[in-house]
Amino acid sequence: MCGIAGWVNYKADLREKQDILIEMRDALHRRGPDAFGIYVEKEVGLVHRRLAVVDIEGGKQPMTRGVYTLTYNGELYNTEELRTELKSHGHEFKGHSDTEVLLLSFIQWGEKCLDKFNGIFAFAIWNDKTKRLFAARDRMGVKPFFFKQTDDGIIFASELKSLFQNPNCPAMLDKHGVNQIFLLGPGRIPGDGVFVGIKELKPGEFMWVDKQGIDVKQYFSFKAKPHTETFEQTVGTLRSLVLDSIDRQLVSDVPLACFLSGGLDSSIISYVAAKKYKEEGKRLSTYSVDFRDNDKNFIKSKFQPDTDAKYIKQMVDVLNTNHTSIVLENDDVIASLKESAFARDLPGMADIDSSLVLFSREVKKTHTVCLSGECADELFGGYPWFFDERSKEEVFPWSRSIEMRKNLINPDFLVDDPEKFVHDQYMNTASNADTLPTDTEQDKHMRRMFMLNVHWFMQTLLDRKDRMTMYCGLEVRVPFCDHRLAEYAYNIPWNFKAFEGREKGLLREAFKNILPHEIVYRKKSPYPKTFDTKFFAAVKGKAIKAMDKGGLLSKLVNREYFDYLLTLPPEQAEPFYGQLMRLPQVFAFLVQMDYIFDEYRVLLKD
Repeated sequence: MCGIAGWVNYKADLREKQDILIEMRDALHRRGPDAFGIYVEKEVGLVHRRLAVVDIEGGKQPMTRGVYTLTYNGELYNTEELRTELKSHGHEFKGHSDTEVLLLSFIQWGEKCLDKFNGIFAFAIWNDKTKRLFAARDRMGVKPFFFKQTDDGIIFASELKSLFQNPNCPAMLDKHGVNQIFLLGPGRIPGDGVFVGIKELKPGEFMWVDKQGIDVKQYFSFKAKPHTETFEQTVGTLRSLVLDSIDRQLVSDVPLACFLSGGLDSSIISYVAAKKYKEEGKRLSTYSVDFRDNDKNFIKSKFQPDTDAKYIKQMVDVLNTNHTSIVLENDDVIASLKESAFARDLPGMADIDSSLVLFSREVKKTHTVCLSGECADELFGGYPWFFDERSKEEVFPWSRSIEMRKNLINPDFLVDDPEKFVHDQYMNTASNADTLPTDTEQDKHMRRMFMLNVHWFMQTLLDRKDRMTMYCGLEVRVPFCDHRLAEYAYNIPWNFKAFEGREKGLLREAFKNILPHEIVYRKKSPYPKTFDTKFFAAVKGKAIKAMDKGGLLSKLVNREYFDYLLTLPPEQAEPFYGQLMRLPQVFAFLVQMDYIFDEYRVLLKD
């Protein structure tokens, strides 16, 4: 995995602006601590920061073959199949990197190469003969690609901080961006970069850039198809797809490990990896995370019914992994709110983000690549809201109430109809769920739920995983995000997915004879958070200081309502976002907002 950025300008000579390109490149140094490169011609500059994982010597970037030059962030999991096919067309290889395979695939098939890729990626390829740029993002949106169209061309990067290094792309917010942060955050509107003029290629999109402008097209979307398999056949197909996806993602020239929470998803991945390692005479390393004194402070809830420790131990004993339990100090989690905000370039999921930065930093000391269990919940109905009748109401089920959100905004900056603002975003996604004429109302509803979860909630978690881990130079792969698995899941009947009335019932059935019974039937429990009351007190104090200093945060926040929130107890009836963000995280969200405003000198558009 890496960091990429670039600049196409058809009117200026970018050879005279290499200093800006270098600043854009080096803003991404945490994504690629191992190497860096730059390619500059009159109309274009491409830069790269590399985290070396496969073909350490042969995968250097930007990579040029003939008139084509590539800057690429990602991983192809069908590299060898593509290499064999490309050789049959007469292509010769200088190394064994997937970078070279991707570039030669584009040279051979043009934009149609995207249909052949199994992987996660964001890349740009410049044709120095036609003076055109081609860029694309993977089908599921695992890897980021932000851009800003200018009068003269385009600026793009893996992260917002890189764009901000270019004088043509200041960090500026308008009313739309402000309301997006307050009413939808830490989620983002698909394709929207929040700041003025900044967009993001959506999952499954590509674009061409030339002197006439930008042409963005979609190459992948979820299509409704009849599901003709029996339940037993579906169980078998699902198991095969999951096993194949994990197996493909175990290829690495550097040390690889697995995140293990003792939940169903991470246990499946760790099982497959441990089995393969054992066959090769090796022992898998696994890692888990928790907070100091959580065993004393834990508060049981319907969202978090139990802790992970006993389930982790059971899996470690069964798999015989080399396991490390990383216990985070609560003071460090609080202190890391700042760097986790800078990692995401936007206010995020508070301690859920900052703890992942600390966790990743520890894992990076011994490993460069890890596998993690994200995305199974969105594909197979793992969250409580999939089973909540209220999900049929036209509101985002992970953030049902916007009362706190709209009251937090200074009325001078609040959109005229905040409920409509949110509802429009909901409908823009839900209404695009492809259906069959034979679908029942229940079928249509669950397709809408699938689309909402994959294009909104999952994207927030993928943002988190990518930014927090890459901030530490750690590559984390997500096998459940294999597009073949997602396509298949879209058309599995809900009564199959919710087998025996359970969240992820089908996935449990597929692995019930492989994993321990207690693991298979454990109730869904999310990523751990701190239950230390010190966290609540600390973030309240930081939020008060941020408001009192008179910066942009104090201008945007309704002080009267903020003061009211200070009087409330930490746990609220409705979560602010998802299962883990409640009142303590709301204060932390505001603190992170203030960090971003100061660090990037955010301007407010009139």
